[in-house]
Amino acid sequence: MTKNIFTELSDAMANAADQAGKSTVLVDARRRIPASGIAFANDMILTADHVVEKEEDIRVLLGDGSELTARLAGRDPGTDLAVLKLSSAGATPAQVAKAPARVGQFVLAIGRPSSKGIESSFGTINAIGGPVRTGRGGMLDAYIKTDVVSYPGFSGGPLINGDGQVYGINTSGFGGGAITIPADVAWKTAETLAKHGKIKRGYLGIRSQTVNIPADAREQLKREQETALLVVGMEKDSPAEKGGLMVGDILVGVAGLPIEHHDELFVRLSGDVVGKATAMDVLRGGKLQTVSIVVGER
Repeated sequence: MTKNIFTELSDAMANAADQAGKSTVLVDARRRIPASGIAFANDMILTADHVVEKEEDIRVLLGDGSELTARLAGRDPGTDLAVLKLSSAGATPAQVAKAPARVGQFVLAIGRPSSKGIESSFGTINAIGGPVRTGRGGMLDAYIKTDVVSYPGFSGGPLINGDGQVYGINTSGFGGGAITIPADVAWKTAETLAKHGKIKRGYLGIRSQTVNIPADAREQLKREQETALLVVGMEKDSPAEKGGLMVGDILVGVAGLPIEHHDELFVRLSGDVVGKATAMDVLRGGKLQTVSIVVGER
């Protein structure tokens, strides 16, 4: 007899959970219930920072049932992400979804909070947004909101599609319910943490406010940009002052990328630009100019 649509969907989601379970691990790094993690390399685990309370001798249970120890390789409270280095290779790296997540899609949250196996929660994607400040001194370029239930120990586990591919990493570390950090954001952060142990966040030392760009000035930018940041104050001996930025300048771009509001500036000043001379596009007296500023580290 031909299977009905409900049975086919049920089987497909179960198969997806099995697939993702191969890369979903148990992370025992805190005093209470263990959390979950995602293998993003055969010797590296990505998990939520708030579930990691120790830095050495962390117990990790892999998808095949084998157990390894790990150490903390890097962490970033601002994005609630941490990377663990396994004592030896053996993990099965997760498959990241090739197509971006879409509102309305069916998804599964997967966790491995105990040695009994994986657990799952079914739901849909409600919203995709960002950038957003995390309240922990960081910024997420993007986030995914779902209606899946985040059971105890699910933080650090993946959100997956119907093929078992990862859309992102789930965390309840920001308060106000669980969210998912998209895989492209999380993997980029993980690579930096694995290499440097932390995320560098820069600052200019300015006070600013959002303003509309005059129509004649917008023509000079040769792009669609309606707002920018007016510099209304500056710290003494700050990177901005040393680089030649002036009160009254309108900051329109950093490293060739537009700056329309404060959150965009926060994002642009993170990562590789910290400590380096970076081109800042400003409107000064109605004319577009470029100044070079060595971005300080927050």
